[in-house]
Amino acid sequence: MNYITAYLMDRRFLWLLLIVNIVGTIYGYYWYLPQLDVTPLIFVPFVPDSPTASLFFVFVLIAFIRFKNYPLIEALALITLIKYGVWAVVMNLLTLKVTGYLPWQGYMLIASHGAMAVQGVLYAKFYRFKLWHVLAAGAWTLHNDVIDYVFMQYPKYPGLELYVREIGYFTFWLSLFSIGIAMYVRLKSKRESE
Repeated sequence: MNYITAYLMDRRFLWLLLIVNIVGTIYGYYWYLPQLDVTPLIFVPFVPDSPTASLFFVFVLIAFIRFKNYPLIEALALITLIKYGVWAVVMNLLTLKVTGYLPWQGYMLIASHGAMAVQGVLYAKFYRFKLWHVLAAGAWTLHNDVIDYVFMQYPKYPGLELYVREIGYFTFWLSLFSIGIAMYVRLKSKRESE
């Protein structure tokens, strides 16, 4: 286990992961440009979900490279990486099932978003957030669900418009699941430090 921990925190690996996440974040915001063009300004910070999640992780990686921790950003990264990583994988698989077709970008999104969720969990042992960080990050995440499914600013997937209510319901529970994982990480970290 020490070998894996050492590898994950190796500065060369952190720099590589940082570069990959910066590129993925830029591409993610680019992917959202058509939707952002028609999004009311007040909702813009809450619409590009996945790239904002990876942006949080970019800041976590920068902190790790500098031998620091940014606990609130770590809580936001963990919750949103899991939530939007899993969400995008499920939505792309659902698109394939409903339409019978998925373009190559869909497969790329499955791989990249699956990796988002995995990296969030892999680095959880290094996070130093407290309960209030989890609660604040959880409030952000649930607020984002309201923006998406009450104000209808959710990411648009062709062929899935008929299932918006079901997707909103699934997303709400996925948010609670992701917040629950962050709570578990916090409790485990607290027990280990006592």
